[in-house]
Amino acid sequence: MSEVLVLYYSRGGSVARLARQIARGIGEVDGVAARVRSVPPVAAITQTAAPPVPDEGAPYVEARDLAECAGLVLGSPTRFGNMAAPVKHWLDGLGAEWASGALVGKPAAVFTSTATQHGGQESTLLTMMVPLLHHGCVLLGIPYTEPALSHTRSGGTPYGASHVAGAQDDPQLSEDEAILARALGRRVAELVVKVSR
Repeated sequence: MSEVLVLYYSRGGSVARLARQIARGIGEVDGVAARVRSVPPVAAITQTAAPPVPDEGAPYVEARDLAECAGLVLGSPTRFGNMAAPVKHWLDGLGAEWASGALVGKPAAVFTSTATQHGGQESTLLTMMVPLLHHGCVLLGIPYTEPALSHTRSGGTPYGASHVAGAQDDPQLSEDEAILARALGRRVAELVVKVSR
């Protein structure tokens, strides 16, 4: 069975909820399963290390997860129109994987959550794609053949799945956001099946 790595960093729970919906979508495709992992936080004091196992949620990602998985879906909250520092820090440490071509040809997609409708969802998704292009991933978005993309009043973009948490940082996904997240997961899984033939 092929696995797709669903890798994310989440502080308020929104990105984690998107990850679970994406994993559900992946699981809807025969022969493909999701491997859900999280990115450890970073600290301003470099001597402070994250615990080896998170207190809750998905286990932290390891280098072997990239090598063993047939695809990648990467998620981060938006920080001023860009990915959060832990995700960037993790990506910056992938020199050996870049040199070995660990992600070359693998399907990939991205997802995010913002506090406001115009809080930088699309720019965050686009900037998360840039390192994946350098790694040789085959990037996927959400096409407008997905009906929810045309009528969502919250998150969801052609660049990837997203959520609008609002001023109260509500992690609950709207129905359209959940539908689009599952659609993105299915789309990545379906391409994994096609390229692994």
